[in-house]
Amino acid sequence: MASKRRPPATRAAEARVPRWGAQLRRGELYRVRHPSGDAKRSRVVVVVSRSAHLASRFSTAICAPVYSQRGGLSSEVEVGPAEGLKHASAILCDVLTSFARGQLTDYVGTLGPAKLAALRTALRIALEIE
Repeated sequence: MASKRRPPATRAAEARVPRWGAQLRRGELYRVRHPSGDAKRSRVVVVVSRSAHLASRFSTAICAPVYSQRGGLSSEVEVGPAEGLKHASAILCDVLTSFARGQLTDYVGTLGPAKLAALRTALRIALEIE
C-alpha cells in the first residue's frame, strides 16, 4: 500500500497549528478568528499566560490583543514586522482575554527577549503590580 504524502505547503501549514497538548509559549502571537466581542473578523493576540499554566491541563490561555492603533501608553508594547506582523502595532496589556487553546491555531510569530521583557513591564503597569 503506497503511502500518501501531503504536499510541502500543507505540511508547513500543519506545523504552525498547535494541537491539544501542544505547548503554547508566552510571547507567541496567533491570529484568532471571530474573537468574541470584537468588531474585526480576526485579531492577532499574544499569549501572556505563565509557563506553569500553559504546561497544565487547563484548556485556556490568557492573551493580550494586538492593535494597529497605538496610544503611547506605558501598558502597551510596540511590535511590528520583526514579530511577524504586517504593520507597526501595539500589544494592549490593559485588555486581557482568555481564549480556548483550540482558537490559537494560526501562528504569526514570537516576541524576542527584549520584547518579552517589555511585555512583563507593561503587564505589571496594567495590573498595578509592584
